[in-house]
Amino acid sequence: MDRPPGLSVRLRLTLSYAGFLMLAGGLLLAAVWVFLLRYVPDRATLISHDESDTNGVFPIRSVLLEVFAPRAAAVLAFLLVFGLVGGWILAGRMLAPLARITDATRRATHGSLAHRIRLPGRRDEFRELADAFDAMLARLEAHVAEQRRFAANASHELRTPLAVSKALLDVARADPGCDTGELVERLQAVNARAIALTEALLLVGRAEQRSFTPERVDLSLLAEEAAETLWPLAQKHGITLDSGGATVTSASGSPALLLQLTMNLVHNAIVHNLPGKGTVWVATAVRPGAAVLTVENTGESLSPQLVAGLTEPFRRGTGRIHTDHAGVGLGLAIVKTITAAHEGTLTLAPRPAGGIRVTVELPAPAPPAGR
Repeated sequence: MDRPPGLSVRLRLTLSYAGFLMLAGGLLLAAVWVFLLRYVPDRATLISHDESDTNGVFPIRSVLLEVFAPRAAAVLAFLLVFGLVGGWILAGRMLAPLARITDATRRATHGSLAHRIRLPGRRDEFRELADAFDAMLARLEAHVAEQRRFAANASHELRTPLAVSKALLDVARADPGCDTGELVERLQAVNARAIALTEALLLVGRAEQRSFTPERVDLSLLAEEAAETLWPLAQKHGITLDSGGATVTSASGSPALLLQLTMNLVHNAIVHNLPGKGTVWVATAVRPGAAVLTVENTGESLSPQLVAGLTEPFRRGTGRIHTDHAGVGLGLAIVKTITAAHEGTLTLAPRPAGGIRVTVELPAPAPPAGR
C-alpha cells in the first residue's frame, strides 16, 4: 500500500516525551508562582534605622516577577533540550525490538522463512509479539516445505502413468503384431490410476479451501454406509468388518467430505491388513462437545515414527493385501485435510498386537436456539 511519508514513531515519541516534560515543568513553575503570590504581600515598607535614610514602599511582587521570569524561562529551555535528547535516546531503546521484528518481516517477505527473531529478555509486549511471530514463521516454514514436497510428489506421481502410457504406445508402434486387447487393458488401467490421482488431488484442494456450509451430520450413519459399501471388498479378501458404537453421533460439517473421510479410513483399514484373517473395527462415540469416529485394524507391527508420517501425501505403508486396490497414496492425507477443515483432531496410534488405530474427533453441532 502506497502511503505518504510521515513522522517516524521515534520522532513522535521524542516529541511526546519532551512535550510532557515541558508541561510538567510549566505546571511546577506555575505552582511555585501561585505559592509566591499567595504568601508574599504585594508591597512592603522598608524601615531604616539610619536617620539619614528615608523609609519607602517597595513592590515585592514586581521585583519577584523580574527575578523569577527569566529563570523560569531558562528552566523551561533546559527541560526542552533535556526532553528532546533524553526522549530520542529512550525512544530508540524502546523501539529497538521493533526494528528486529521489522527486519525479520522483511526477510520473510523475500522468502527467508528460516530466520527467527529470538528476542532476549523477560516477557513483555514486544517479547510476546516476537515469540508469536517466530511461531508463525515456524508454522509457515513447515507448511511451505510440506507444499513443496506435495507438489514434487504429485508431479512425480502424475508423470508416472504418462510415462507408462508413452512406453506402451512406443512398444505398440515398434511391434505392429502386438496384442491390441492387452495393450488397451493396460492403458485403461494406467488411465484409471491417473484419473483417481487427479480426483484425489482435487478433493484435497477443495477440502483445504473449506468451501462448504456446515450441516448436522450423523457419523454413525456414515460409518454404516462406508461399511456396507466396502463390505464386498472386505469379503473378497477375507477381512472381518465389525461396525458399531453410539446410535446417534452428531457432528458439524460437510456430509460429502465426512463420508469421503470415513470411506478412506475403512478402505485403508481393509487394504492394510492381514490377508485372509484380518479384522477391521469401525466405531462411533459421543464425548462432551465432540463426536468421535474410530477405525482400527489388524496388521503388521508398526513403529510410532512410521505411523506419525502416514498422513503425509504419497506415503504408503507396508502390508497391502492386494496391489489392485493400492490407491494413490493420498488416503490419510485426505483424511488429515478434511479433519483440519472441520477443525477436528486426527490421532494415529499403533496397536500393540499389530495394525493401527485411527481416531477422528470432530466438534459437535451447536444446540438449536432456545435450548
